[in-house]
Amino acid sequence: MAVREFPLFIDGRWVNGQVAGKFEVLNPATSEPIAVVPDAGPEQARAAVDAAAQAFPIWAALTALERGALLLKARDILFAKIDALARLITEENGKPVAEARGEVGFAIQYLPWFAEEARRVYGEIVPPPVAHKRLWVTHQPMGVVAAITPWNFPATMVLRKIAPALAAGCTVVLKPAKETPLTALEIARAFMEAGLPPGVFNVVVGKRAAPIAEVFLKDPRVRKIAFTGSTEVGKVLMAQAATQLKRVAFELGGNAPFIVFDDADLDRAVANAVAIKYLRVGGQSCICANRIYVQRPVADRFLARFTEAVRAIKVGPGFEPGVQVGPMINAETLEKVEGLVNDAVAKGARPLTGGRRLTDGAYLKGFFYAPTVLTDV
Repeated sequence: MAVREFPLFIDGRWVNGQVAGKFEVLNPATSEPIAVVPDAGPEQARAAVDAAAQAFPIWAALTALERGALLLKARDILFAKIDALARLITEENGKPVAEARGEVGFAIQYLPWFAEEARRVYGEIVPPPVAHKRLWVTHQPMGVVAAITPWNFPATMVLRKIAPALAAGCTVVLKPAKETPLTALEIARAFMEAGLPPGVFNVVVGKRAAPIAEVFLKDPRVRKIAFTGSTEVGKVLMAQAATQLKRVAFELGGNAPFIVFDDADLDRAVANAVAIKYLRVGGQSCICANRIYVQRPVADRFLARFTEAVRAIKVGPGFEPGVQVGPMINAETLEKVEGLVNDAVAKGARPLTGGRRLTDGAYLKGFFYAPTVLTDV
């Protein structure tokens, strides 16, 4: 497959120049490059904020109905490209193409939802404390919103952040994850084709997030930071945002037990446990279960059925028919998972299935790890 080149999207234009370097986007199923993108830094981030700040008065002056119409047009364009977007997500993220298609279909629905919600941002009349006065509250768009999104849901996380901001009349600067920038750029293309005014939505791709985020945090024109990622990074962003009293919307980490009581339907419990643990980006999501508690009277029966179901999961490249779980996102994540399993086993855990890298045949070059069940943890 030919390696494609993708530019940045700033002020309604595709921007390739004035960037010091580039980096490769890898297919985690093969560890081979699928695209080259500019490695943007502070200069490009400032240009994107400049564009968003200049576009804000024009965008905010439109009615909610007018802004919503553009969101609906973008929805239609994205829906027409749903299969191509799903393939792109599978290429850069690794998840099975059927799962990727489901993600795109789900993500697109944020556009009509928030297009309609923005029409109902009502004001409020407040009873005055003294005669001959009137008090009322109106809601105004706050300004530029900086959005920082993760790699595990490349379409959903982007549209969930930008749809409400754009519908409300804010302009957006997006920094997508370095592992999955291509989906974000294709979403920007759809908005451009829909007729979104220049500067209203900008995408800055960079291998290092910190220098770009620093621009967002220090520029007073950026009024809100929207971030999905680790709790550790979220704490840093919140502390820095507080110096300018920027508003924040954070979705941080996850710590999700799955609990099976002794009166549960075990077949249903097993099916749900497999789905919520393994069948969402191969478990690489904050909403996936990270441990399972089972009441003792049904523990052995549940464990036997669960282990059998996990052994039956088909792992492989996302374009292969019937694949349920793709690769880890990168080599670092693969090594982290391997280290966690090895550490648990060294401390007494028993692997009932999995517990190893997959390296044969179709797995040879990718970042594959067998779905694993550990007990006595």
